[in-house]
Amino acid sequence: MQFSDFGLSQPLMKAIGEEGYDTPTPIQIKAIPHVLEGRDLLGCAQTGTGKTAAFALPILQYLSLNRKHPRAARSVRVLVLSPTRELASQIADSFTSYGRHTGITNTVVFGGVNQSRQVGALERGIDVLVATPGRLLDLLGQKAVSLAHVEVFVLDEADRMLDMGFIHDVRKITAEVPAKRQTLLFSATMPDDIRTLAAKLLHEPVEVAVTPVASTAETVDQAIYFVEKADKRGLLAWILDDKRIERALVFTRTKHSANRVAEHLDKRGIRAAAIHGNKSQNARERALDGFKRGEVRVLVATDIAARGIDIDQLGLVINYDLPNVPEAYVHRIGRTGRAGAAGQALSFCEAEERPYLADIERLIQMNLGAITQHPFPSSLGVPPKTELTKRHHVRAPQQGSQPGRGGSSQSRPRPAQKQRPSTDGRGAGQQGQSRPAQQHAAQSGRSASQRPAQQQRSATHVSVRPERSSSRAP
Repeated sequence: MQFSDFGLSQPLMKAIGEEGYDTPTPIQIKAIPHVLEGRDLLGCAQTGTGKTAAFALPILQYLSLNRKHPRAARSVRVLVLSPTRELASQIADSFTSYGRHTGITNTVVFGGVNQSRQVGALERGIDVLVATPGRLLDLLGQKAVSLAHVEVFVLDEADRMLDMGFIHDVRKITAEVPAKRQTLLFSATMPDDIRTLAAKLLHEPVEVAVTPVASTAETVDQAIYFVEKADKRGLLAWILDDKRIERALVFTRTKHSANRVAEHLDKRGIRAAAIHGNKSQNARERALDGFKRGEVRVLVATDIAARGIDIDQLGLVINYDLPNVPEAYVHRIGRTGRAGAAGQALSFCEAEERPYLADIERLIQMNLGAITQHPFPSSLGVPPKTELTKRHHVRAPQQGSQPGRGGSSQSRPRPAQKQRPSTDGRGAGQQGQSRPAQQHAAQSGRSASQRPAQQQRSATHVSVRPERSSSRAP
């Protein structure tokens, strides 16, 4: 199935093409037709499955075909409620990207920042408002926004919203929304309290669900570097100084970070290019073509921009920033080790990302081996192994939450130690090992391809820089 099969408008199809998409994900295939029909929907899908587009595209289609001018002051036609400001920002970015040719307006409101700009954006009325519950209630109390004209109400990550204690806020907000509306509720899990909430909010809903991705290819060697945030760029350049690395795909969490990393590498004489949603389609195509031809050695990308990337014989993926959604890690490193080929995935982990690492390891049921011998070790050292027992639902912590296993110290790293075995909870170190990720299998005496995908296993510490054969591209 293709996006063209949904009957979306030409402006939407143009934006979808510019984003590099042509084939919808399972949740999009299941949800979009029902949302286009105006049905209420209960969706079970995690972030990273294409869920945002599953509701954003049909909503933009509806708004495009049912325009209202002029808009009432401080009015909202579509309300999307999100548990965290980080997710709210990502959703708003998606509405901006997909709706860039439609003239549909959107804004995002969340706490932790001055509200004056948010109030100004709402003053003239808005088509789509993406909000966190707390800030939205504040603005409602100040009469800076009205929900009396809402036609579509979306609750995203409802289970996480309830876990964070927002149930009373959700009820208060729901009371401000017209009873006659279309309601879409998405949740990663479907416990009884979510079904109870859905029964109160939804009218004869269609229920759709997709199975989350939770395993990595056995052909991909994986390893982790614990590093200070300020030293990430230095560590990346140090790794890429190895001329045997022919090409590498580097993932960052934000567009701004992608630009800065690419610029830093260029200054170090490492040909790099950044691709993300703010780049023009021509710029992204030039960067990708240069990467495929070998003219660009390092491609720095955000998750959204990288979804359309399909490169044969890509041997190395580097997670400069760990994703706050564990499923995104699986998607990222799936760019290497394809069709049975060997690949390598290296990840950087700063103090505040350690909870993200724990979520990733629980999802993939594997402890990543730490590479300890490098010039930029974390002042916190290497944390103990993550307990791999799966929780009821793996979630990324809210932005700004305190990191686990060692706090949030940002002090300068201690000097690198010389070839000394590591003795912390992630396994005993070994000296003289040339391939960090391959040693994960060596610990059990079996190759990576011989191990069950979901077997719980821990990795051996490695005390030297990774060595990559030029025949592995890189």
